[in-house]
Amino acid sequence: MTAQTAADELRRWIVARAETGSGPQELLAAMVRSGWDEALAAAALEHVLTARLAQRQPQHEAPPPSAAVPEPARGTALQAGGRMVQVLAAMTLPRAVLFGGLLDGDECRALVALARPRLERSQTVDNATGGNEVNAARTSEGMFFERGETPLLAAIEARIAELVRWPVERGEGIQVLRYRPGAEYRPHHDYFDPAHPGTARIVERGGQRVATVVMYLEAPSAGGATTFPEVGFEVTPVRGNALFFSYARAHPAGKTLHGGAPVTAGEKWVATKWLRERAFV
Repeated sequence: MTAQTAADELRRWIVARAETGSGPQELLAAMVRSGWDEALAAAALEHVLTARLAQRQPQHEAPPPSAAVPEPARGTALQAGGRMVQVLAAMTLPRAVLFGGLLDGDECRALVALARPRLERSQTVDNATGGNEVNAARTSEGMFFERGETPLLAAIEARIAELVRWPVERGEGIQVLRYRPGAEYRPHHDYFDPAHPGTARIVERGGQRVATVVMYLEAPSAGGATTFPEVGFEVTPVRGNALFFSYARAHPAGKTLHGGAPVTAGEKWVATKWLRERAFV
């Protein structure tokens, strides 16, 4: 038997015993009983088990290249669409800004009234085909407006474009959602995962998503926070406020995993605007 053959057999023996539940101390004792020097046995165990652990770790692809993203101007109050919008909070990772007073009460109520007759069970993207599907992770009701569908929508979209410094034509139409008691949206990413086969079809219309604006139209009596579980950040819904966050890469490293916590009393209404790399058609 060659030295290499003996080494291969030892490696297979260690791996087999480890995968059936034998711990390092038990393996070390067995090797010493068979005549191994304890120090050499410990070194061999460490080498084999470390290599095996590395093989079993999931191999993540490198993040895609960074894209240009919308970026609001710095300051505590910003002019947008003839309105002074307050900057209530900001963070770097994820890149997020909470705006106060993006919409007024009349605008919030008008959006709810326009959307209410058109509500249907919310869907999510089907990652395999690029189409849409009903998903248990999302239990709201919703609808989409066409971009600029009414003068009110056009005015809000122009205001957002000025606020985050991103052209109107690079935005999807506004989606309005209603969350009744118990409804939620479990944590997810808004970008389209490049690893999914349906993504190529989706990004033909305007490229990848690069930012999200969530506008709170009606606050529930309890629950319904927008949560970022990886960073411990929560936003309480307040009528007229809006949360902006961007993602320069379609990758979890941007820490934009977020969700809508279950509403426990009342109803939550939100309007969501997604922004794309290029003109959305």
